[in-house]
Amino acid sequence: MKKFFKYLICTMLLIFPSAFVGLGYIADKLPDVYYISPEEKVNFSLYPFSVVSSSENSQTCLNNQICPLDKSEKYPAKLMFMNLFPIKTVEIQLRKNSYVIPCGIPFGVKLYTKGVLVIGTSNVSTKDGITEPWKTAGIKKGDVIAIVENKEVTSNNELENIIQNSEGKELNLKVLRGNTEFYTTLKPVKSIDDNKYRIGMWVRDSSAGIGTLTFCEKESKIFAGLGHGICDTDTSELLPLSHGDIVEAVITNTVRGCRGAPGELKGCFTNPDPIGQIYTNNETGLYGTLRILPENTSDIPVIMKQNVRKGPAKILTTIEGNSPELYDVNIDSINYDITAPTKNIKISVTDPRLLGKTGGIVQGMSGSPLIQNGGLIGAVTHVFVNNPAKGYAIFAETMLTNSNILLETKYKNIS
Repeated sequence: MKKFFKYLICTMLLIFPSAFVGLGYIADKLPDVYYISPEEKVNFSLYPFSVVSSSENSQTCLNNQICPLDKSEKYPAKLMFMNLFPIKTVEIQLRKNSYVIPCGIPFGVKLYTKGVLVIGTSNVSTKDGITEPWKTAGIKKGDVIAIVENKEVTSNNELENIIQNSEGKELNLKVLRGNTEFYTTLKPVKSIDDNKYRIGMWVRDSSAGIGTLTFCEKESKIFAGLGHGICDTDTSELLPLSHGDIVEAVITNTVRGCRGAPGELKGCFTNPDPIGQIYTNNETGLYGTLRILPENTSDIPVIMKQNVRKGPAKILTTIEGNSPELYDVNIDSINYDITAPTKNIKISVTDPRLLGKTGGIVQGMSGSPLIQNGGLIGAVTHVFVNNPAKGYAIFAETMLTNSNILLETKYKNIS
């Protein structure tokens, strides 16, 4: 018996620390901030976690809900496990209900990079042998050449002219790599293949495509689209945005998705004149301002992440022309992991009309709004390659937060 209790105690000593380490890891993935309106209650729905008030400015209600007692802008609360163990302190922020116009319409995208993006490298054959100017300069695929000889470079042609006029002299460069920058020198060499100066790099200065507009705000005309950033096809890195336009587009054809082969919405630009400007291309989508509002001007509330529920919902998307329609989907699961902001909601297409025409979710649907209980809960971002009837979506709250950042910046610049 003594041996049994000794074994039990040892086992518990091993299990409990591991369990709490696991809880700590999960808690780190859960949000630190929750937004509610002054009249609303927090009801965090990820069992067995709950949010419990730790402030005099609020009181704990039934079912682990938090009821604000005054109009304080924010106050602390505790993220609890099984209502027994405090995991970490979180923040409750009071925010007025936000209303946006759900769009679901296709739009054309024209992005111009900040500098020129290095999408590939190669050797250069010279009279003295094979050389790699880019390698000597310490430049890699995915880097952005921003400044050459104290001059901002905005296009491939500009860089080409500088190289040809260099006469082989070293050029001073400012290069961007992710969130860092560095300075280097690059020496063009004369190629024996065409007798022109070369640097052994392939570069890109722009990108174009078609996506889906998620929402716009009626007064500011700020829009959000895609639900994920635009990355270069060769480097898989976010395109560093200098400026961009959106134009009118229509869907002309649909390639049906099947297991192992995602489908695609194919379309074309209908008018080259911009209907809006793009100011931000980040991990969570494209953000900018429209010149005119879409025909549908009925706005709906944005639902905060803790109020999204599993069960029936609607997707607003366009699979033909430029007129969006509502289709049935199901919210299968909800993921609050803050390190995966574009994969918060797992959805299944249940509408036989959409399944029949597209097989489910296809490329080009990214940004299509998800609506539940009369409010915007998210936007489609990814499709499951091996099951096109399923996919991921981003929380609408995340896109709203990013659009608000743009709004604050815009008014700050005006003032």
